[in-house]
Amino acid sequence: MSQKRPLVAIAALILLLVTMLAPIFPISSASAAENKNLIYDEANLLSEQDRNELNALANQYSAERQTDLIIYTTNNEEQKEDKLLTQEFYDNRAPGYDKPHGNTVMLTLDMYNRKVYVAGFYKGEEYVDNDRTARITDKIYSDLSEGNYRIAFEKFLNLSYEYLDLKPGVNPDNILFKTWFQLAASVAIGGIVVGVMTYRSGGRVTVNRATYEDSDNSHVIDRQDRYIRTTVTKTKIEKNNNNSGGGGGGGTTAGGHSHSGSSRSF
Repeated sequence: MSQKRPLVAIAALILLLVTMLAPIFPISSASAAENKNLIYDEANLLSEQDRNELNALANQYSAERQTDLIIYTTNNEEQKEDKLLTQEFYDNRAPGYDKPHGNTVMLTLDMYNRKVYVAGFYKGEEYVDNDRTARITDKIYSDLSEGNYRIAFEKFLNLSYEYLDLKPGVNPDNILFKTWFQLAASVAIGGIVVGVMTYRSGGRVTVNRATYEDSDNSHVIDRQDRYIRTTVTKTKIEKNNNNSGGGGGGGTTAGGHSHSGSSRSF
């Protein structure tokens, strides 16, 4: 009977891991979703293959989060502000997963002024607010500066997808929300459970220190405590006054649609 207990413990570990990891790796629901055009590369920064692959990823993520994820690049011959470009795009083209002028998170790349603007509308505004749009622009602007547009756009899609699944108001960079940390914690908890179950399956240990100790001949020979000194070191913590270069904030389109937003030069 005792030989079966480790097997039971291993089975319990597998069941525990499957249960804990199921929310981390959601089953894709995009296969039956409409394949819409979500990549508007009017500045011709991407190859046809890149556009197709990014569009497929954007459609998958949009379906799972029920929010259109849009990328819009422009040479901006009229030299408009990046926020205005975004607002006019939303008013005129009426994107939205659930309806025209609906849930949307979009990235606008202004190649004339070398600026990137990320905005969220409706559900996008709630979950990808001003703080989170600023985090996105902070994390992609260096790739844009180096001309790694495909990489930057993938990061935008991945971050938007992640933020749309996190409760508004929480810090999305908190380690507790990182997949690798959740995976490590799951494995650690499972290991502890199996260890406890395996330990208990082996019966109680009745041998202790007193079993082999000769109390009549065992003595403490010498004990000495010597205090040397206590040293306290102080280190001045410098404040980071570096401005991230972001700005812009949200606003309201001419058509009356409120949105979050953040702008950054690249």
